[in-house]
Amino acid sequence: MGGLFDLGSLKEKLTNLEKEINDPDFWSNSSKATSINKEYTRINKIVKNYTDLEESLETLLLLSSELNENEFTKELNLLEEKINDLEKETHLSGEYDNLNCYLEIHPGAGGTESCDWAEMLFRMYQRFCEKYNYQYEILYETKGDEAGIKSALMLVKGEYAYGYLKKEAGIHRLVRISPFDANKRRHTSFASITITPEFTDNINVEINEADLKIDVYHSSGAGGQSVNTANSAVRITHLPTKIVVTCQNERSQLKNKEIALKILKNKLYEFELNREEEKINAMKDNSKNIEFGNQIRSYVLEPYKLVKDTRSGYESNEPDKILDGDILDLLEFNLKNIK
Repeated sequence: MGGLFDLGSLKEKLTNLEKEINDPDFWSNSSKATSINKEYTRINKIVKNYTDLEESLETLLLLSSELNENEFTKELNLLEEKINDLEKETHLSGEYDNLNCYLEIHPGAGGTESCDWAEMLFRMYQRFCEKYNYQYEILYETKGDEAGIKSALMLVKGEYAYGYLKKEAGIHRLVRISPFDANKRRHTSFASITITPEFTDNINVEINEADLKIDVYHSSGAGGQSVNTANSAVRITHLPTKIVVTCQNERSQLKNKEIALKILKNKLYEFELNREEEKINAMKDNSKNIEFGNQIRSYVLEPYKLVKDTRSGYESNEPDKILDGDILDLLEFNLKNIK
């Protein structure tokens, strides 16, 4: 446990945070102070839980001679559950893990096949939210020409939404007998997932209007006749970074623009964080082509059934359950096994 939780480093970090909190000028920057307080509370909770568990284990060992086998096993199982909970909490202790997140999907090359696969993934994440009490809001969904979706964006809200879903970012591969192929041949399709945290603190990002290309067009998703008869959908391109955001879920063009600008601010803030830390887009990875060899996970429906994550080694022979949103075990396995 000591190696996993690195108690020494956590205590050292707490000491440093306490020094900052005790500084007379601590509240001169309220946004920074709030962030530091949250970090202190988070780390202090982990350290306290670890210390409590250590004491409980020592007490159990001291009492072991006085307990019968069933009593000892029961107490040990309860302790094991608490240790598993602490381990999970530790893996969800990233600075942004407890935030809501934006989940974006784009199909790869392959036309209708990939568009259909993108829609299957989009449904998988919606079903996951419904199964595990996460709320979600579809911000835009562009339908494919024949089937599926060309792109989609949803906001996932709930405890540790970003922490659980952040490792879903990347390229997902599907192998199946194509329902669009009259000859019933096996096809391989790809889709890309992007996960971005919804930063809740004040984001100090200045956007120059001259850097924006704003397009308005008819909404193509659900929303009723009045939505589709007006140019209510908004697409904003940030020219310096080439970041594109879209929103079409509101009837008002002004409201859609407001939401799109909020999403853009989040993406630009993340972009700046990654650049400052000299990371190659650590929270999301759009640098790879959406094609064979770059996938993080494969979903094989034919000639056998298998879901395999290439990074963690997670495997399941029940892809239908996973595609129906039963992915919590997969997410928790990846939390523990992907650095």
